This record gives sequence, C-alpha cells and structure tokens, in this order.
Amino acid sequence: MNLIPTGSKEQSALLLQAYFQNKSLATLKAYRQDLHDFKDFVEAPTIEQATQFLVSQPHGQANLLALNFKAHLKEKGLSPAPVNRKLAGLRSLVKLANTLGLIAWKLEIPNETTESYRDTRGPGEEAFKSMVKMAGESKSKIKAARDIAILKLMHDLALRRSSLINLNMSDLELDRGSLWVTLKKRSEKKLKTLPASTQAVLEAWLEIRGREDGPVSTNLDRAGKGQRLTGTSLYRIVRGYGELIGIKTRPHGIRHTAITEAVKKAQAIGIGLDEVMDFSDHRNLSTLMIYRDRERDLQGRLSELISTL
Repeated sequence: MNLIPTGSKEQSALLLQAYFQNKSLATLKAYRQDLHDFKDFVEAPTIEQATQFLVSQPHGQANLLALNFKAHLKEKGLSPAPVNRKLAGLRSLVKLANTLGLIAWKLEIPNETTESYRDTRGPGEEAFKSMVKMAGESKSKIKAARDIAILKLMHDLALRRSSLINLNMSDLELDRGSLWVTLKKRSEKKLKTLPASTQAVLEAWLEIRGREDGPVSTNLDRAGKGQRLTGTSLYRIVRGYGELIGIKTRPHGIRHTAITEAVKKAQAIGIGLDEVMDFSDHRNLSTLMIYRDRERDLQGRLSELISTL
C-alpha cells in the first residue's frame, strides 16, 4: 500500500511503550509479531510508523484498513484463531489510543467465526500417573525430582505453562503449605494451597535445587544450568514423557486433565461449577461448562440411544 504519512514518531513510540507495559515475555513476543505483520501489510519501515499510519486515519478509513488486513490474513491461509488474535491486538492498540485522547474512534471490525468447542480431554488420569512414574524412573535422580515436581504442580494446581515457569522461590510459603502464582492476563498473583503430596515432591526437588532466590524450575543442561526453564523446554519435557507411554500430549493437556477430573468429582459431591472456577482460574463460567459438557458427553449418549432404533 505504501501510504505512510509523515507524523509524530514520538507520539506513536509513546503509544507503543504504553501498549507493551506489564506484558509477559510471551505476550510481548506475540504482540510484536502481530504488529510486524501489520507493518508489512501497510509497507511501513517500522511498527512505530505503521502505528502512526493507523491512528492517523479517519474512522471509516481505519475500519476499511483493518478489514483489508483481515482479508489479507485469510488469503495467506491463516485459520480464524490467529486472524482474530491479530485483529484483537489492533483493536486493543486503537482502544488505548482512544483512552489516551489521541483519537476519538475505535475499530469495529468483527472477528472471524470460530467453533466454540475445544478438546478438553487431555491425556487422562491414568496416562498422567504413568507419566509421573516414568519421570521417577529417570536415570538422573536430579531430573526425576525436578520433573515429578513440575508434573505434580501443573496437575494438582491446574497450572498453565506460564504460571509454572514464572514461579519463583519468593512465591513459596511452604511453612504455610501455599504458594503465589501468576495468572493469565492478571497483574496480581493468586495464593494457592498445596496438597500435602504436592508439597512433598516440591520439597524433594528443593533439597537438590537449593533454597537460594531465583526460579523454582530450572534448566539442568550444562549450557543453561540453573537458568529459568523456558516454555519450550517444559513443552519438550511433557511431550517426551507422553511419547514414552505412547501418547501425544502437551503441558496444557495436563491442565485439561486436572480440570476435567475436578469437574467430575465436584459434581459427585455437590460442588457447583462456579466454585470449581476458583480451582481452574477461568474468568468465564461458559469456558468451564465446556469441560462439564465433554464429561457428560450428552451427544455420545444420545447417538448411542438412537443408533439402536
């Protein structure tokens, strides 16, 4: 398109600085990549100039630009989820510009329609137990202790990958049997109670790791020994144990298994889904209902009934 007007680079730089504030490293990386995609679309030299170009447009032209960007992403073959994420990033940036008084409008381009259903099954409880057993049989006692602690923390507290790798020694209150975790898209940490068995394996790992400040989950490789475990490394660890028992899984699958089991057991003892949200850390009850519906499998039961007609 190559229509970049001359504008205030300082203004757009300050807007981006505010936009990137208080974001995790993973979120920052995703936001920057999405803005680089938009920069390439408008043929701007930098994301600052691409931002200035966007916010300098009249309301209607800005919406048309976003609509064309959406069409461009679809033509590239992107599925609805990444298209919607990139559009959400633009809307968020424009909303911030509106809040700061730089513009008087907001983007109104709707998302691509997506299927609301997601697979929430995860590997299942028996498979998870087998993964923990495999971790315990590792030739390295150090790796066994660390990996069992990782698996148990993810499962027993239904932690997301980012919550696990961002856990620091300063977040632990083991004398009280609890720890503080960072939650998705929330600035404040949440206090979680540790089950006795989870605390036991965590303590076993800390006896090896030591109690000095720093990340709880650390790298064991010679090159990065003692450094914070990365999300990629955690993914590799979980996937590896899955392959050892003949399944395909990932860190979020462990969380899926934990939440599915929590929903099932909560229903059995009369705990409502709204209370299970305190365990799963979901913001919307509708998300948790996906787990309930999957557990009930009403479609499968009804299909079985009518198949006999």
